[in-house]
Amino acid sequence: MSDWPDGWNDRSDPHGRGSGGAQPEGARVMRHVQRGQVPPPAAPVPPVRRPVPAQPQGYDDGYGQGSHGDGYNTGQVYGGGGGRGGRPPRAPRVGPAPDWRRRIKVGSLTLVVVLLAVSIGTYFWADGKLKREVDLSKVIERPEAGDGTNYLIVGSDSREGMSADDKKKLHTGSAEGKRTDSMMILHDGSNGPTLISLPRDSEVEIPSFVGSESGKKFPGQGRRVKLNAAYAEDGPELLVRTVEHNTKLRIDHYVEIGFAGFANIVDAIGGVEMDIPKAFKDKKSGADFQAGKQTLNGEQSLAFVRTRYAFAGSDLDRTKNQQKFLAALASQTATPGTILNPFKLYPTMGAGLDTLIVDEDMSLWSLGQMFFAMKGVTGGDGTSMNIPISGSNGGNLVWDKAKVAQLVEQLKNDEKVTVTGN
Repeated sequence: MSDWPDGWNDRSDPHGRGSGGAQPEGARVMRHVQRGQVPPPAAPVPPVRRPVPAQPQGYDDGYGQGSHGDGYNTGQVYGGGGGRGGRPPRAPRVGPAPDWRRRIKVGSLTLVVVLLAVSIGTYFWADGKLKREVDLSKVIERPEAGDGTNYLIVGSDSREGMSADDKKKLHTGSAEGKRTDSMMILHDGSNGPTLISLPRDSEVEIPSFVGSESGKKFPGQGRRVKLNAAYAEDGPELLVRTVEHNTKLRIDHYVEIGFAGFANIVDAIGGVEMDIPKAFKDKKSGADFQAGKQTLNGEQSLAFVRTRYAFAGSDLDRTKNQQKFLAALASQTATPGTILNPFKLYPTMGAGLDTLIVDEDMSLWSLGQMFFAMKGVTGGDGTSMNIPISGSNGGNLVWDKAKVAQLVEQLKNDEKVTVTGN
């Protein structure tokens, strides 16, 4: 029983339940008090945080828990962690922001160094594969040098390194030794490259010469033979001597490639696209072509450049095909797709350099210049032609001496070639 009158709160009740009656306490009636204008509320004053004094060890808060570890005494929100999901806050970044300009410069410099190292390594690798076997210092009584650079490019029927199956497949036969199957002079000058085919049936005079092996001098006897006989008699040195004697044009570099190397280069680049104007067959070379655009593999390419009997035995028609094919080969090889692709570049260079024979003074740089000059034959100011022919003598082709002299003079002076060939 409450000692308090009805309507008074039971002070023993710590929660304060209002009046002691069963009904809730009604609103108190208060007299109306007239007040003045209420001033605007003042800005709230932030609470003053006072440091919580450290509690002595063993302090009991009355709940038997000792000092609180729930964060209340440090102002932390219950649950701890200070971040989402109870994870600790991220530590602030230490140190300056990354210098991206510097990183890009370092990366670019590293890339340049790597490319330079690869290029230098490739150059020395390829340069070491060149077979510098022709000594032009053995050639005597040479013409004076003119402007520009003259290359004597020879395709030989060398079967070196070919198996019996290769010889059968490529229709090369099994003849011993080697002979010239094609000969061309490539002039690289300021007025564009000029490619001049020298038919192997050309009638020329064998001059005096020094034997490439014996060192013995052989006097000239006025012998007139086919041009390819000079190579068969004493190799590249006598061939160069014979070409210079009959043209009066100095040869600066000698380049020779055999059957196997020729076919391997074509296969390494994936074939050469040719537009053949007229269908033809030749059992001896293995040629069997339809008219129109087509991609020739190594075997077909060799048959194409060797065919002569399909053209009534004319060596002039064959030399035109050879020029056309070599220009297409150079044009399709000297492209970014080959030069910048190591999977094409190395097989192509390896296939060609393994069977390439050059003079002792030929550098890889000079060989590259020759190759790009060959590519320019079909474009720009390039010119391709057969050496001017005036007639024949017992099956040998006789050169037109007047036109040949004019042509050589234009080449020596690095002038635009106006002479036309056959």
